[in-house]
Amino acid sequence: MLLSPVIVTLVITALAASTPREIAFSRLLTAAPALAAALWPVLPTVLLGVFCLLVMISLSFFYPDLGTPYTAAAIGAVTAAAAYASHLRLQREETLFQVRLVADAAQQVLLRPLPHRVHSIEIESIYLAAQEQARIGGDFYEAADTPYGIRLLIGDVRGKGLSAVGAASAVINCFRENAYDQPDLRALVRRLQTTISRYSASVPADDQAEHFATALLAEIPYDAGHVNILNCGHPPPVFLRGGGEVQVLEPTLTSTPLNLAALLGHHYHVDTVAFLPGDQMLLCTDGVTETRDGAGRFFPLADWARLHRRTPPRQLLDGLHKDLLHYARGHLDDDIAALAVRRRYTPLPDR
Repeated sequence: MLLSPVIVTLVITALAASTPREIAFSRLLTAAPALAAALWPVLPTVLLGVFCLLVMISLSFFYPDLGTPYTAAAIGAVTAAAAYASHLRLQREETLFQVRLVADAAQQVLLRPLPHRVHSIEIESIYLAAQEQARIGGDFYEAADTPYGIRLLIGDVRGKGLSAVGAASAVINCFRENAYDQPDLRALVRRLQTTISRYSASVPADDQAEHFATALLAEIPYDAGHVNILNCGHPPPVFLRGGGEVQVLEPTLTSTPLNLAALLGHHYHVDTVAFLPGDQMLLCTDGVTETRDGAGRFFPLADWARLHRRTPPRQLLDGLHKDLLHYARGHLDDDIAALAVRRRYTPLPDR
């Protein structure tokens, strides 16, 4: 692609030299510097325009009735405009580069890399933006190594734009601070409710509707073979058992989504389910479960998990990414966040 202006110049020059002068392919030489403005810096663009001008002058010695003065003037004018356009493009690219650096730094703060292993627990994560140029959004996740075990958070702010990002950041920061101190998941989710409510009250009224969020909290004690799940309106976790069974854990009782406690009350229920060595838990946002194919059918996550129940966490998420893109025909309509968590087999201590 970078060589296309040169190729265009050579093709036009060859056609102009080998065809009858009535066709006047030489007048197309103005296209070369115009194309270069979209791909090259200023100096190479100007040099290509000068080369095209020299080609036109050279052709005039063999074909004196080509209208060289008019074509040469057009080449000069287009070259000058192309140089200016190239300068503006480079300025905008530099600005966009700086903006992306800031966005990448913001994402590292909002969705910082999780530890791949804590004690006997493996953790892998993935975040996919619906728009390729996007860096951050309303989906979020976090993990904390606490005195109560590994505590996990995954959620999705209902809304888009910077308002949703701000709400997600408020929830994550609250989790990072309180996951180590709150004695149980109910106390922790109450702190999340308070934080997002305060954040919502501090923003303009037009944006408050976007601060409703679903969330799922998980707690994996180190010395027990179970996991505690508190699901606040979030897609249920999928368990891939070491024996080959796949279980979708629907909540026994409904818990209130974040920032809706004032309307629905503080109702929280914790489900406890076995999580033994070799078991794996897949947590995801609704961008996964609501991905549609060409016929409008939702992605069959449970059926997909049955085909990959022996797959390690990293490969599981990589395969999920690939299959979601294939299922949606290469285009995702919503942001996607997912965690794959596996309890490893650990040897008994030496006696």
